[in-house]
Amino acid sequence: MAADLFSLAGRAALVTGGNGGLGRAVALALQAAGARVAVTGRDPAKNDLIRAELAEPQAVFPLDVRAEAAVAAVCAAVAERFGRLDILVNNAGLYQGGGALELARADWQAVLDAHLTGSFLCAQQAARHMLAGGRGGKIINIGSMYSLFGAPDFPHYAAAKAGVLGLTRSLAVELAPHRIQVNALLPGWFETDLTRATRHGPHGELIRRKTPAGRWGEPEDLAGAAIFLASAASDFVTGVALPVDGGYSVADRLQLE
Repeated sequence: MAADLFSLAGRAALVTGGNGGLGRAVALALQAAGARVAVTGRDPAKNDLIRAELAEPQAVFPLDVRAEAAVAAVCAAVAERFGRLDILVNNAGLYQGGGALELARADWQAVLDAHLTGSFLCAQQAARHMLAGGRGGKIINIGSMYSLFGAPDFPHYAAAKAGVLGLTRSLAVELAPHRIQVNALLPGWFETDLTRATRHGPHGELIRRKTPAGRWGEPEDLAGAAIFLASAASDFVTGVALPVDGGYSVADRLQLE
């Protein structure tokens, strides 16, 4: 019985930005738990790699989540291919620009549009298919430690990720009567293409020492939390922001060596 709570057998999932990094890890975890998984991404080479890993050649879609009509088309295609759409993971995003004093408005807007508006557009379209299916569903928004903390040098990213929490709470309340749970994962410091240089520099060591677990996260560390929020085990959990950070967000000092 307990194992069944975490099974995703028979369910269909869409992971945006699922062709690399944390999105790829989540997509593979959902598939390992039994779901059929579609992913989106903008990099053709990465799309080819994840297509082979998932063994779903027709379930990898090029997509810019800021394009409303394209989002609607992809959600419809996933629902048609799998006969349903039960799980959405809003992971797609981008980073460009810099600190507040030099940040161009175009860069500010691009980052907000990708992380926040894109999450809304995907949630809106996916929720419509979930309602039509009559089975409820799960929406998992990927936030960040910078949903909680100030972020020197990238205020647009912090603003977008803080906005993801407000979006999560609002959608959770509105969609709960339809048996759709909406929650957020807040990854801490994980090694990805974007953070690899930081991890192996002086700042990376400070991050490790502030993390009670004593290490950086690996993408696979998100697997359990993602499966929980995607499964029946979380049917009475909604509007939650779950840090997956080895304790980083609750530590007030560096760990002793």
